[in-house]
Amino acid sequence: MTTHATTPHAARAITETVLAELRASDDAGRPTSAVTDEEGGAPLRCCLRRSEPGDRIALVSYAPLRRWAADTAAEPGAYDEQGPVFIHAEPCGGPAAQGGLAFTDAHRVLRRYSRDGRILGGRLVTPPEDFEGALSEAFTDPEVALVHVRAVEYRCFLYEVRGA
Repeated sequence: MTTHATTPHAARAITETVLAELRASDDAGRPTSAVTDEEGGAPLRCCLRRSEPGDRIALVSYAPLRRWAADTAAEPGAYDEQGPVFIHAEPCGGPAAQGGLAFTDAHRVLRRYSRDGRILGGRLVTPPEDFEGALSEAFTDPEVALVHVRAVEYRCFLYEVRGA
């Protein structure tokens, strides 16, 4: 995990409450099945690090905007989506306490959302471009409530960053 002590933005891992739900049944209603990760390297959304060989992990369907909307009374409509994310099969203690950003070592898309859950646009961030600067730029728009950081190659949700 890449972290910066002075970063004004922080990656938000999936909360322990939601993880407990996902470990039983994912957001598509399927029972969760754990496997032993023989190779390691899976981007884990529970602790915002890559898995180690031998970790017990699960690939679950997760609806990040739906869960955010439930807490904020937003109505994302057709922008509500679910997709695959890796999590530890058992509680792991979450991300490191220092906060910061994660998975910034590859091409990423920053997808901006309004308070009502609508997409406001996106931006491709290519290393060594300033990831923190791209997030700061996104939040200069007062309509932006949160940003989803996504992988380019699979468009998978990695984590969210919320505005101040």
